[in-house]
Parts: sequence; C-alpha cells; structure tokens
Amino acid sequence: MNQIPDSISLVMRSYNEAWAIADTLKAIFAQDYAGSIELIVLDSGSTDGSHEIIRQYQPQEFIIAEPGTYVPGKVLNQGFRLASHEWVVFLNSDATPANDQWLKELLQAAVDTPKLGAAFSRQIPRKDCEAVFAHDYDRCFGPARESDQWDHFFSMVSCVAQKSVWEQYPIREDLQYAEDDEWTRRMKAAGYATVLASESIAIHSHNYTPEQSYKRAKGDAIAVAQAGNIPDVNRRWHRDVLLPAIKDTLKDFKYFRAHGTLSELPHAFRVRYQQRLGRMHGYNQGCRK
Repeated sequence: MNQIPDSISLVMRSYNEAWAIADTLKAIFAQDYAGSIELIVLDSGSTDGSHEIIRQYQPQEFIIAEPGTYVPGKVLNQGFRLASHEWVVFLNSDATPANDQWLKELLQAAVDTPKLGAAFSRQIPRKDCEAVFAHDYDRCFGPARESDQWDHFFSMVSCVAQKSVWEQYPIREDLQYAEDDEWTRRMKAAGYATVLASESIAIHSHNYTPEQSYKRAKGDAIAVAQAGNIPDVNRRWHRDVLLPAIKDTLKDFKYFRAHGTLSELPHAFRVRYQQRLGRMHGYNQGCRK
C-alpha cells in the first residue's frame, strides 16, 4: 500500500441541509486521519441555519452564492481552484461518513490506483429511505452491484481527485446534470482510472416522488446525450419505457421480498415508469440540441 497524503482540501457543497450538515461536519473532523484538512464550503444561499453550523468549523473558504445561480460544473471547478492541496476530496453536506475510516479508506484506494482519475465512496441509504431507492443504492454500490457491469458509473457525492489532473480535464460548465459522469468518461477515455473505494462509506439517500424521478432522469439523459454518450436516439415507448419499467419492477419485487417491503411495490412501479419516461424524453431532447 502506498502512503496516503498528509494534507487534503475538502470541498463541501451545501444548500438548506442543516438537518444533516452538523453530523457530517462532526464526522469529518472525527476521522482517524493524522493529516490536516482544509475545509472549503460552497453554499447556494441556504436559509435554514446551515451558515451558523458551518461557521463553527471555521472553514478556510466559505462562499455563499445567490439562490438560483447554482451550476454544478462551475461550483465544482471553483472548489478545485480554491483548494490549496493536490488531493481534493468532495463531500456533499448531506452525505455523512459512516465511521472514522471513511477518509482514510477513500485516500488509500486513490493512492493505490495507477493513473487515477477519481476514486469514489460506497454509499448506503439512510434509515428512512424508501425501498425503491434503497434498491438503487444496492444496485449501484452493493456487494453484488450491477454498476460493475455497466459501461460507466461514478458519483461525485463522496470522492477524491488530484488538482493536477483536474487542471488538464476541468469539469464542463454547460451541463446542469450528469457533469460528473461526463467528466470521468472524458478522463477514462484519456487512460485515467475511476475506482470505487468500497470500504469508504458515506450515508446518503433521497426519497423522490415519481414526478421528481422523471425530472432527474430527464435532466441526466439530456446531459448524457449532449455529451455524445448515447448512440441510439430512436426511442419508442413500448421498447424503452414500458418493458424496461416492468423489468425494473420485477427486480424490485425480488429485492423487496427479501427485505420485507413488498407493500411499496406499487410506488416502485410508478417511480420506474417515470424514470424510464424521463430518460427517453431526455435522450431525444438532448440529441436535438
């Protein structure tokens, strides 16, 4: 094993997440890590008391943007620019380290990877997570994760990268969704590795309505299509919405049965249908731009 860095910059994005941010900041500074942590917080105009909590931890940089001006690529690039150290960790304010090994395990996976693009943490859902989204976290991050068979998967929620690599591959600022997917695909094409640090665990999840699921899926698909990463643009409802939604729900059925949550299956189908519909609409719209 290679030696982990003795100093890092930690960039936290926040917006009205006072309900989680105190636990997240407490967990960051309780890590089993002997090095120094430079805290940089980029807030999108929170109004829920987050600022008072953040100031207790005396961040090196605390930038408060005007509400409604958030563009993910711009904020992430700003975080890299403000970082004083080569190794830059990104952690969403509502992604709470699960234990005191989160940072050490993330950094170890990073330094042990030749030609690293980025390393990202495993995420586990919160206790109040609805079954359909808990299943998604299992598919993406679980021990037998489906994402290992996908052409590409990455999450910026909890990750680390090197500033010198970012200087060669800055994050695109014209995408409102999936900017991290495009960024790591571009680095991957240039020969840089993206790895899951499975022993670095962050607690993070969201419960979305079917309508919110549609919006997120559509936004991600628009961004992916604009980046040129979807070859098939001739989408059809029965082939690319209905049948995949049914297949997704059958997978949910197996997961729900194993976890005693079968009562949530009707909600799961509504979510899966809207996810697939949003994806189809997003691909079509993104490819027309």
